[in-house]
Amino acid sequence: MSTPSPTTEPLRRHPCALAWKRPALLLGVLVAMSAGAYVLPGGSIMRRMVAAREGLSFSSLKADGSLHFYGPGVREAGAALGLPTDKPDLEVDGTVYIRPPGRCRFEAKPTEGNTVASVFSGGRKRVEGTEIPALSEAVRELCTLLTARSRDELEAHLTSLGIEPKTTSLARFGGEVVYVLGTPGEGSPQFWIYKEGFRPARLRHKEGKGPEWDLRLQDYASSATGEMLPRTIEVWRGGERLLRFTALSGDTRSKPADSLF
Repeated sequence: MSTPSPTTEPLRRHPCALAWKRPALLLGVLVAMSAGAYVLPGGSIMRRMVAAREGLSFSSLKADGSLHFYGPGVREAGAALGLPTDKPDLEVDGTVYIRPPGRCRFEAKPTEGNTVASVFSGGRKRVEGTEIPALSEAVRELCTLLTARSRDELEAHLTSLGIEPKTTSLARFGGEVVYVLGTPGEGSPQFWIYKEGFRPARLRHKEGKGPEWDLRLQDYASSATGEMLPRTIEVWRGGERLLRFTALSGDTRSKPADSLF
C-alpha cells in the first residue's frame, strides 16, 4: 500500500476542519459588511447640516485672527496689499464678519499697506481694493455654507458647482469621519460634512477649465468661535495652499454696520 507523498499530504483537509472554517469565513464576511456603515442620503445630510447651523442662533459674528498667505497667494496678496512678494509666506491681520442670512465679509489688514475686503451679500460679490482671489473664494463659500437657510438653497449651490449632492460616501478628514457628497474620486467636485455634528468640512470644485479650488474648515471646538466658525480656514488651488486664517477671538455682541456688506 503506497504512502502519501509529503508534498501532497498538506493539501488534504479533514471534513471537520472545513466545517469549522465555514462559520469563521461567514463571520469575516459579516464583519466586513458591517464596516461599510450605512450612509445617509444626501438630502438628509444637507437638511441636518442646515438645522444644526440654525440651532446656533446668533445674529452676527466678528472673528479676528491671523491671516497667512503662501506660494502664489503671496504674490497675489502682496500686490493687492502693497507688501513685498518675494517671501515664502506673508502674514497680516484678518477679520471675518458673518451676519445671517447671507451677508459676509473677509478683510486682510496689514499694519502698513492697503486694506482689502471681499464681501458676499445677497448672492453677490463685492471687492474693496484690489481683489485677492483666495479671499473672495473663502468668503463666498463660507457665507453660503454657514448661512444657508434651507436644504434646497444649499443643494442649488452645490449643484451650481458641479457637485452631485445625492451621491454619498464616507471618508476621513483631520482624523474625523465625514460624509462626502459628490462623485467619489480625486478631482471630482465634492462637499464634505463632519459626521459628528453635521458641520461643513471641505468643499472642492472647479470654475470652468481652471484649477481646483479646495476650501478646508477645521476645529469647531475652539474657545474663540465655538461651532459658529471653524478656528482654521484654508484655501487651496491646484494642490497649493494659498491662504490660512486662524481665528484668535470671536464676538457675537458686535453689530457691524450695514455699509460693511
